[in-house]
Amino acid sequence: MKEPLIFDLSRNGRKGYSFSPLDIPGRPAEQLLPSRFLRKEPPALPEVPESEVVRHFVRLSNLNYHVDKNMYPLGSCTMKYNPKINDYTADLPGFAALHPMQPETTVQGALQMMYELSGMLSEIAGMADVTLQPAAGAHGELTGILLIKKYHEKLGRPRKKLLVVDSAHGTNPASAALGGYHTVSVSSNTLGRTDLEDLRSKLDDDVAALMLTNPNTVGLFETEIRTIAKMVHDNGSLLYMDGANMNALLGLTRPGDMGFDVVHYNLHKSFSAPHGGGGPGSGPVGVSERLVEFLPTPIVEKYEKNGKTGYRLNSARPDSIGRMLNFYGNFSVLVRAYTYIRMLGAEGLLRVSENAIINANYLLSRLLDHFALPYPKPVMHEFCLSGDRQKKAHNVRTLDIAKRLLDFGYHAPTVYFPLIVSEALMIEPTETETRETLDNFADALIAIAAEAENDPEKVLAAPVTTPVRRLDEAQASRQLNICCTL
Repeated sequence: MKEPLIFDLSRNGRKGYSFSPLDIPGRPAEQLLPSRFLRKEPPALPEVPESEVVRHFVRLSNLNYHVDKNMYPLGSCTMKYNPKINDYTADLPGFAALHPMQPETTVQGALQMMYELSGMLSEIAGMADVTLQPAAGAHGELTGILLIKKYHEKLGRPRKKLLVVDSAHGTNPASAALGGYHTVSVSSNTLGRTDLEDLRSKLDDDVAALMLTNPNTVGLFETEIRTIAKMVHDNGSLLYMDGANMNALLGLTRPGDMGFDVVHYNLHKSFSAPHGGGGPGSGPVGVSERLVEFLPTPIVEKYEKNGKTGYRLNSARPDSIGRMLNFYGNFSVLVRAYTYIRMLGAEGLLRVSENAIINANYLLSRLLDHFALPYPKPVMHEFCLSGDRQKKAHNVRTLDIAKRLLDFGYHAPTVYFPLIVSEALMIEPTETETRETLDNFADALIAIAAEAENDPEKVLAAPVTTPVRRLDEAQASRQLNICCTL
């Protein structure tokens, strides 16, 4: 059922609001606001009683999909349950009511939290230090690339190229370009991992770094990561890890121990801050010892004075790449991540990754007979199926399968990514989903696979239960082409 617009519910005389008259004596509106901001006619606001306004927006909220409603099987974008204790701590007045321009002496608790969070993230990833400034994963990527650039510049040997594995997230080459680098693609091998021979052929004196995701976007751990790190470092290059898939590593292994020089964290993914619908995000960056001096300023430092411990912001770092964001990052996300880590502890974080891996492999085992698997199992926290079987036999594409899944009450998985998998269906169940939820989701996909074989028109017509039916894809494509030429 479609929900009408609030304007469609409007009826003259049913106002649910009233405005008090201007009660500033001797001050007409023209003196309070510049005339250019005054309307010649009152705004055409809808006239709806308060009860109907509330019901309208509650109905709209029920139509919205969110993680408190059902699972998000988005591969490469960890969408786990967000514990409500995180929201409670982020809303504490000592955090929520702060102003970023307050004197340091009045925000010691906030600075202590940031200092301790940096230390915990450093320990989790095995890095020497961490900056909390970047506002999202892609922003963290750009920060890491600028750190790499500054490192080579200080050595007096600026380089022009960044190597990016072909299974990488699209933000990797985009961030490289923003950092002023030329991107060179490195191929994956038949097992879905980095092709060492192709990597070796592209490592030259102009390569600043290799950008790699581990586990990669088809859910496989780079088993030869130490060999890769040695090849890169022997070339005088650095090794960057896209930390979007950190949910598979917590407590099991650390990027720093693998040989990475830079890693960004997605606090809104691995450390459970709500991020559906466009935000907020947080993308701290951890670095090895060789890059610490280049970290963005200011850095939160701990100091002792007159027998007392304090915290301060230090901007006196001459080799820093400078500030990457006004103030000190997305603070409320930092509080949520800090709470999540402190609540779970080291053992809890380890169980997060163990359960994420178990859930992914269990779900894959349920779906193996119904969809093609382009690369061998076992997988880490996510996996990538292919809809080639359905497309070739019945002309049912991955896009059709994703749309049909909406009729079963599930958000669609990531589709058509990574690009190295034809008709890709990329699925990550996360550790917070129960076996019953996984079984129900698997049953839905299995039922769709059966429909694709026995009644493909049903899949091709989906979705049929959503407020908005399938768009005219040909018309949408034409409109997109027109927009792209403007």
